[in-house]
Amino acid sequence: MHEWLSAITNSTVLVIDAVVLVIIAIGTIQAFVQGLRVMLLPSATGHERRDVWLHYARWLVAGLTFQLAADILATSIAPSWDELVRLAIVAVIRTLLNFFLERDLSEVRRRQFEPVDSKSTSE
Repeated sequence: MHEWLSAITNSTVLVIDAVVLVIIAIGTIQAFVQGLRVMLLPSATGHERRDVWLHYARWLVAGLTFQLAADILATSIAPSWDELVRLAIVAVIRTLLNFFLERDLSEVRRRQFEPVDSKSTSE
């Protein structure tokens, strides 16, 4: 039974890792192409540059979330203390990265939807 669960878990981790690779590769290629376009356009604004970053950050958050799930599954088979410590360190790092990316996304979203200051509209 243990061998069967280990085989399924290992296969699942491999599939999740492949999904993460695809997610991050697509996001990176898309951000690179959009970033080049924005950098080469003389009319590009800071908002357009920020939108490229936000879109890329969404891809990275998705990839980090899936990768953490794969790490948890991989460690669940037969965890040793070394594997548990490694998982804990990786989980903390990924969780912090995810937290800061989400915070940046939320702050930019909030700024995008803030009402325009009444002083700036009257000038």
